[in-house]
Amino acid sequence: MTEVNQQLSRNARQGRRWGVLLAGGDGTRLKKLTRFVSGDDRPKQFCSLFGDESLLGLARKRAERTIHPEQILVQLTASHRAFYVEEPGVRASQRIVQPTNRGTAPPILYSLLSIQQINDDAIVAVLPSDHYFSDERGFSVALESAFETAAQHPSSVILLGASPQSPEVEYGWIETGPPVHSTGGDCSRVSGFFEKPPLYLARELLGRGSLWNTFVMVGHVRGFLELVNHSLAKVLKHLRRSPLWAGAEVQVENSVYECIPSTDFSRDVLSVQIPRLLVLRMAGTGWSDLGHPDRVLTVLKAAGLKPWWMKRLKTSELGPVDKAVLNG
Repeated sequence: MTEVNQQLSRNARQGRRWGVLLAGGDGTRLKKLTRFVSGDDRPKQFCSLFGDESLLGLARKRAERTIHPEQILVQLTASHRAFYVEEPGVRASQRIVQPTNRGTAPPILYSLLSIQQINDDAIVAVLPSDHYFSDERGFSVALESAFETAAQHPSSVILLGASPQSPEVEYGWIETGPPVHSTGGDCSRVSGFFEKPPLYLARELLGRGSLWNTFVMVGHVRGFLELVNHSLAKVLKHLRRSPLWAGAEVQVENSVYECIPSTDFSRDVLSVQIPRLLVLRMAGTGWSDLGHPDRVLTVLKAAGLKPWWMKRLKTSELGPVDKAVLNG
């Protein structure tokens, strides 16, 4: 293949790629820390915990290494407007604003429907905006591999799994099954899916070589919607009644969300559609979901970072955190 043809092939693959940044959560578990850092009640995705950029800003740049910026949608919540309008790099045309937080499933489904009407052959990555990776390059390699695997397995959804460091009970766990042929990397079928297991089970899963679920997902848009249609057909029906995103900022109608119950994508979709799931193992990316103050402090210590706010932080202001981590 000539260099020109190789570039055309790369451009064609890039044109199919879409991203959905999930930035509509309320960040309640980290509220004490984020209030201390920012001086207001902004959710953690709009807070600068590691330097000058917000977590959403870091996630946006992470996505842009693999996906064209014009094909990255950002899911937001109306009550956070004062914070998201200040986000540099997030254009108004990328915003999908939900009237209230109804869990992770509704914004994902709305984005998938919007992307499908534009490109029925799209491959979509769903990316939380409040996570941390110590090895950003390693994550980009893994995401690239997930896109390649999704192109080879259009009926499946590929989850990115992180190698666990402890029997964590606040994470979802993925039990791996038989290996799957993929040019994209270490890929397996999913044989079990466990959301926030009790400690005894987390220890068993750790011993069996299971993976943490990072909630980073990649799949063909039709494969995603087929997966969802088996579990949340009524939610899809309600969302189809709303005007979809079409290249400009959209405010999802209140009347649509009033008909939708709070729905969790992991619990209500992934855990009941295990045969359609694949998992791609990420090695050494240093992933954390930053769900608790002690996780943030652990990440900072491991990275050798001490932002200005950490110097004034007192354990009593956040509740029980690891003093050894805090004192570094």
